[in-house]
Amino acid sequence: MAVNQADFTKANEAFVASFKDGGKPIPPARKAVLITCMDARIHPEKALGVDIGDIHVIRNAGGRAVDALRSVTISQQLLGTTEVYVVHHTDCGMVTFTTPQLRQIVKEQLGADDTTHYHEFSDLEQSVRDDVELVKSSPLVKPGTPVVGGIYDVHTGAVRWLD
Repeated sequence: MAVNQADFTKANEAFVASFKDGGKPIPPARKAVLITCMDARIHPEKALGVDIGDIHVIRNAGGRAVDALRSVTISQQLLGTTEVYVVHHTDCGMVTFTTPQLRQIVKEQLGADDTTHYHEFSDLEQSVRDDVELVKSSPLVKPGTPVVGGIYDVHTGAVRWLD
């Protein structure tokens, strides 16, 4: 058994005992999709005041839009979302390495030749602006879709929306 599995099972049993959200429709009620980082210090639902069934949340390393476009397309085309939010965060691990460095680590640790581009960044605000522009200009996103960028502060919980 994995280290956390017993705790996860116990927590899930408690969750199931009071679960009342099983009848919600598949499309998100607020017709919004959020792209954000997988960082464990971010709890997007609490930070933005949304509940189960309200929005789609797409998480990946760095909250990069390039990795999220497939999901955004499905969310819009099949499930009716009309707004996209891109929220990166302070103290992000994506500023601590480069793709060549990580490829070398993979080579040394796993013996694998890695051709992945990890989409790291050095400027947090610019990474948000770049991702907002990527979503806005993507042929896979409905033209005119509002795309809003923001930065979540992992030390205060505050989201600062960018102009």
